[in-house]
Amino acid sequence: MASSRCHLPGVLAAAVVAGGIASAVRAAEPPALVASIVPLHALAAAVMEGVARPHLLVPPGASPHTFQLKPSEARKLQEADVVVWVGEALETFLDKPLRTLAGRATVVRVGELPGVETLPPREGGVWAEHGHAHGHGKDKGKGADRDREIDGHLWLDPMNGKAIVLGIAELLARKDPARAELYRANAAREATRIEALHAELEARLAPVVNRPFVVFHDAYQYFERRYGLAAAGSITVSPDRPPSAKRLAALRKTIRERGAVCVFAEPQFEAPIVASVAEGTGARTARLDPVGTPPIEPGPAAYRRILDQLGRDLVTCLAGPTG
Repeated sequence: MASSRCHLPGVLAAAVVAGGIASAVRAAEPPALVASIVPLHALAAAVMEGVARPHLLVPPGASPHTFQLKPSEARKLQEADVVVWVGEALETFLDKPLRTLAGRATVVRVGELPGVETLPPREGGVWAEHGHAHGHGKDKGKGADRDREIDGHLWLDPMNGKAIVLGIAELLARKDPARAELYRANAAREATRIEALHAELEARLAPVVNRPFVVFHDAYQYFERRYGLAAAGSITVSPDRPPSAKRLAALRKTIRERGAVCVFAEPQFEAPIVASVAEGTGARTARLDPVGTPPIEPGPAAYRRILDQLGRDLVTCLAGPTG
């Protein structure tokens, strides 16, 4: 009994020290991460699962091309430790706020993360068959000048999605070493899931790779290249640029000459012009969603759901009867 009394103060002291360390780890706040759009938010959320929830700027159903920042979102940027975005090529509304409001944050352009491949934007409304005019290649240069030279829809290549999730994990591991292994384990699990989805998409899309189609705006180049799809053109390069009469005439001619099966609209934009372009050509109209709208909800699984639904919507329209 005396021996127990002799060691009790030491045991209590050790417990207090251990408890203090555990409390300090629990009390340490994880980095506050803000992501611009649903796909990037989903990849960040997958990495941070079990730790914290990143904040999403552009809500489901809105377009990053036309979004306007609200005061509440501006406050989130001021409080952020990390901001994840594509860059000026996509979220033009964020350029100035990032410079004026997010001075304390680490700002991540995902196209600059290791392993992410970027493509230059395509010109014109009609593209070469199978779209092989440009190859994959990491653009040189940094910052806003580089952003203007890339097609910003880079998350639609699942291999880029895999690289982004691994890159975010390494960034958070450096900022928050106490949780580094959890971030890395989460990222590895999500990367495996993305690889499995990629294999499913390859098999699902293989029967329709030779069926031409036209999209509303040029958002799908990365997805088309990854799966060898026969995209023939877009109605507009960007939703904020109305197509000219000359462009529409060229598209109708292409649809007829190449036997385009489908003309795709997007849920983020009211686009009666899609039906007008397809009228009299024999092409069907359908819808593709590149960024995630309801019923897809923001969260760790949203990225994979966006790509899965994109593949399903393409096959549903393209696999229908021709002629």
